[in-house]
Amino acid sequence: MQNSILPIQRLFSLLTQEYESEKEDYRLQTESMSIERKVKRGICWYPIKVGRSYYNSLNQLVVEITQDNPQDIDHNFEYGRPVVFWSAISPKEQSSFNSSEKNSESLSTNKNRLKYFSNTCTISYVDGNKMVVVLPSSQMLIDLQNSDNIGVQLYFDETSFRTMFRALDDVIKSKGNRLSELRDIFSGQQSPSRFTFNKQTFPWLNSSQEHAVNEVLLSKDVSIVHGPPGTGKTTTLVEAIYETLKRETQVMVCCQSNMAVDWISEKLVDHGIPVLRIGNPTRVNDKMLSFTYERKFESHPEYSDLWAIRKTIREIREHKKKGDSIHQKISRLRDRASELEMRISSHIFDEARVISCTLVGSSSKLLVGKKFSTLFIDEAAQALEPACWIAIRRCHRVVLAGDHQQLPPTIKNYEAQKGGLNITLMERIIQNVPSVVTMLKIQYRMHEKIMQFSSDWFYRGEMVASPMVRNRSILDYDNPILWIDTSQMTSEIESEQMLQNGDSFKESFIGENYGRINKKEGALTIQTLIDYINKIGKLRFIEEHLDIGIISPYRVQAQYLRSLINKTSELKPYRKLISVNTIDGFQGQERDIILISLVRSNDQGNIGFLSDLRRMNVAMTRARMKLIIIGDASTLSHHPFYRRLFKYINSL
Repeated sequence: MQNSILPIQRLFSLLTQEYESEKEDYRLQTESMSIERKVKRGICWYPIKVGRSYYNSLNQLVVEITQDNPQDIDHNFEYGRPVVFWSAISPKEQSSFNSSEKNSESLSTNKNRLKYFSNTCTISYVDGNKMVVVLPSSQMLIDLQNSDNIGVQLYFDETSFRTMFRALDDVIKSKGNRLSELRDIFSGQQSPSRFTFNKQTFPWLNSSQEHAVNEVLLSKDVSIVHGPPGTGKTTTLVEAIYETLKRETQVMVCCQSNMAVDWISEKLVDHGIPVLRIGNPTRVNDKMLSFTYERKFESHPEYSDLWAIRKTIREIREHKKKGDSIHQKISRLRDRASELEMRISSHIFDEARVISCTLVGSSSKLLVGKKFSTLFIDEAAQALEPACWIAIRRCHRVVLAGDHQQLPPTIKNYEAQKGGLNITLMERIIQNVPSVVTMLKIQYRMHEKIMQFSSDWFYRGEMVASPMVRNRSILDYDNPILWIDTSQMTSEIESEQMLQNGDSFKESFIGENYGRINKKEGALTIQTLIDYINKIGKLRFIEEHLDIGIISPYRVQAQYLRSLINKTSELKPYRKLISVNTIDGFQGQERDIILISLVRSNDQGNIGFLSDLRRMNVAMTRARMKLIIIGDASTLSHHPFYRRLFKYINSL
């Protein structure tokens, strides 16, 4: 139907805008941004050390990279992302360097020039300050080993965009097949179908979870599990996958991010389900690695034979003499290696009941030709719709799980966002086909008073607290929510430590990419934490392993808070119990105590992207027993959400 194609065509156009914007952003980073700024933005490591190199199980040449001078800065390096290496050339060397070289950059901080290596590489995995990178050739390795002052930075991710464009193109052109049927169903042009068997009972689930699992099993086309914070979405989804596997041989499970894939994969493994993880995990540990394709490939009984053949091929090439005819010999060895690879791979896939990967990762060459009856997309409310279609092309029916009232996808281009690129497939289906949506309603995380405001504002008051957590608290008669209003702070109650950071609680702007910071509010946040720990009792705090999350919407504020914690001797015994991150970094997590530093404080009432209320929903609902908000109520109360929140907290 033409009506179902138009939204996809518009999506293609919006994605093109985002593509051009990101491409231009990378060009500007390359041409004008200093090394120091790149490092601070988390897109660059410099200087780096080049470590050992080897061939991995997929016969790829990889090299280990470590930061030579590691800094406590959040970075954006993760599995599958493209990177480019460069060497910094000092002013003395510039005379011998062609200034018109295509891949060069002027630096504003040190007057050096960067000479970029000609090929891009791909991250295999990252663990802390160590990275393993796939190289395109042995010559690239030689160039790296023979260069000084080397850095590595993220490259424009052309591949992911191209994959999404191809998927949308397939959806637009599809006609008379399953893909076109799903396209029409999702747009509301065709009614979804259902099976007619009797519903099952699951005594270990609550009523809304049991209903959601049955709705997944009964759906022939699409089903949505809407899981507000703490309602056991993952538990419900794992149960739905487990029950589906009683009816199907194999399913695919995808998420937008590698971290989310790791999380759901680990829960499935704990449930006794054989999982095959395509793509290396970000949570690097033995448990996670054991169900990756690479580890299973390496541990296969026939892998040693394959490795020997590959080694022989490399040795023949390295020791080839002029005039030697090695083509036939290498051809026979390659045929034998290919036969072994296919046999090992087939055995690995046959053993797996769940294939898990990112949405973009579902286009992996390892999955060429493979189809699945059911696709489960977890954290679907954070996934771009074009990315979802990459995986949907391989499947007959789709189950989406997530919460569209929490973090949305990240869109960099304002016009693309305004045009609707930030509207996810899950949101579109909820609007067009509401009959396929089941909401989980009982939450097991938060004190009832922490939950209530979120329930009323975002979930029509339908979310309720389980009796086991309804009144959970650390201290008797302690209000579970507190807002410390910095606009009411006076010089008489300000500590000496706070005075050293400025005369007021006003925010500062220190750079692009929403670089907002409020140092005085940061100092108050740390002092508030110290005071609350003392109120609980230091010994009790440590014995009960109470954990703390400190959240700020702004990365630079989170980094500043982290530095304050490292400098504060009073917090040294508790550092392992304290996590500091942005709202995005806390998605899917929870802590006993949450402190939120809102940063914004100005006379105009500007609150920036804090007006995206879904972010605040995430931040507030991370707390189990105590939520402390630190912020300027006079600034934030210009928005009705924060005005009502402030009033709610003061009424408790």
